[in-house]
Amino acid sequence: MTFTYTILGAGRQGTAAAYDMARWGQASRILMADCNSQAARQAAGRVNSLIGRAVAEPRRVDVTDQVALERLLAETDAFLSAVPYYYNLPITQAAIRAGAHMCDLGGNTDIARQQHALDEQAKAAGISIIPNCGQVPGMGTSLMVYAMELLDQATDVLMWDCGLPQNPRPPFNYLLTFHIAGLTNEYAEPAVFLRDGKIVEVEPISELEVVEFPEPIGPLEAFVTAGGIDTMPWTYEGKLRTLQNKTLRYPGHYAQLRAFFDLGLWSLEPIRVGDVQVKPRDVFHALFEPKVTFPGDKDLIIVRVKAIGKKDGQDAEAVVEVIHYYDEETGFTAMEQGTGWSAAIVAEMMVRGQTPRGAGGVERMVPARPFVEALRERGFAVTEQVSPAADR
Repeated sequence: MTFTYTILGAGRQGTAAAYDMARWGQASRILMADCNSQAARQAAGRVNSLIGRAVAEPRRVDVTDQVALERLLAETDAFLSAVPYYYNLPITQAAIRAGAHMCDLGGNTDIARQQHALDEQAKAAGISIIPNCGQVPGMGTSLMVYAMELLDQATDVLMWDCGLPQNPRPPFNYLLTFHIAGLTNEYAEPAVFLRDGKIVEVEPISELEVVEFPEPIGPLEAFVTAGGIDTMPWTYEGKLRTLQNKTLRYPGHYAQLRAFFDLGLWSLEPIRVGDVQVKPRDVFHALFEPKVTFPGDKDLIIVRVKAIGKKDGQDAEAVVEVIHYYDEETGFTAMEQGTGWSAAIVAEMMVRGQTPRGAGGVERMVPARPFVEALRERGFAVTEQVSPAADR
């Protein structure tokens, strides 16, 4: 059996997802849809060149045009929304009317929870709606669930993750590999964690710690950012004592970010500068993005999860880790693979009947073990270890 997939947003992550669908997803057609016709043609051409067959077709569509969007989705078995997160709720409603499975790259937990509220409508349409299916949340969510499944009972689950340059450039030692608005949203908003079994908000750019990794990576700074565990706190409230994640960066980056945060450079409230009203965050984007954008630089991603609890009646911990690098064969960055390929895996699970019908979070809708097996099939070295719990 073969399937028709659609990608909404023919950018970097969407193109990587389309490649995955063509290579591993039994795709007969992939509709590369974008409001920019040239971007759609370029993305489709790249996928076809890499795969060696004409499987991807460019389409021009404005996702705010509900009639055109539903017409496109009516041709589709499953699709990925790789457009900015604020479009995803009306896109979800269009998916239900068109009867097409949907996953997205998300970026906003509040919108994801609104999508989850359409569970009954999605069930009635016979489709799966699963938001936030990129790297983190997404891959990281499934790795957290997988780590918990390695134990008989989990009480505390912690994650550390990042996308970083292999060869960092000063002064910021960072490489921007996705939309900067998503990055600053994570930096500016409070994180939602579980502490002592209860949902709490934690200030971003706080709780600094140092985490060791094997060379050539070495020690990295870890600190709180928003959105990484998506809706998991609500799913596991009262079931886990601790649930949290922290972002990893090269040493020194935390102090830089904390200064930006304290200065208010990520505020969305306009301020007057001379005769002009400006949003501080727009100013930050204009200044920061050129300093961390280096086309051609190679990157890496890390996701480390530790689940603490019981195994065979004894205190134990399960550690699951992915360290993955830029792909020399395809030219896809580690972030494009970790994000686009992870989302594609979910779309492929949908059409194969491996996800329940309805709308919900990755932690509830995506079977963790098959997801990990799919990562390994794609060359991700997912390591796992269960051992007696270390003293804490």
